[in-house]
Amino acid sequence: MIKVMIADDHAIIHKGLQELFRDVGNISAAGMVSSGEELLKRLGDGSSVFDLLLLDISMPGLSGVELISRICALRPKLPILVLSVHDEPQIVRRVLHAGASGFVTKGSSEDILVAAIRRVAQGGRFVDSAIIEQVMFDPPLRHESAAHGRLSPRELQIMKSLARGRSLAEIAAECFISDKTVSTHKARLMLKMGFQSNAELVRYAIDHHLIE
Repeated sequence: MIKVMIADDHAIIHKGLQELFRDVGNISAAGMVSSGEELLKRLGDGSSVFDLLLLDISMPGLSGVELISRICALRPKLPILVLSVHDEPQIVRRVLHAGASGFVTKGSSEDILVAAIRRVAQGGRFVDSAIIEQVMFDPPLRHESAAHGRLSPRELQIMKSLARGRSLAEIAAECFISDKTVSTHKARLMLKMGFQSNAELVRYAIDHHLIE
């Protein structure tokens, strides 16, 4: 039996995965968390025993590459399979380099997800075939000045607001969106840009004259 810890902030994902695992038979949900902070607490106190972590990299709060790095520091041998809505090559490369063993999109079939769980739990690596060609052949960014050109207009707007010291609540009010949506955009832009902290974001924004 493969025991899986599910880290995702959407209850519908938790429910869907539990149903899938029951149908499969030899995979079970060993626990569920909805934030990076809660996950690190579970890892730190040893309250959960599981074989594989199924991780959403866009949860509010601590997430993305920074979260993966901290997981690996606590549990270096823990297999991590990322399950994400994102499929951009630069994001896939960064999470794999940070220590994840596999990457599957939330648009993948159930058969692909099950195959990925089995492969990664056995110590292997797995990348969804729908994006592996992009990951292999998409050219990496050649210089930093081009990096923020890959952000969506909303992501760039939020990046500039963060660099100016605005809180998530303030940005949400300015953009007429929820705090959770701001957190999702932040997580995505941090991954795209490869930032490990807000300090790196601010430094980049200043260096590239994105804020006054």
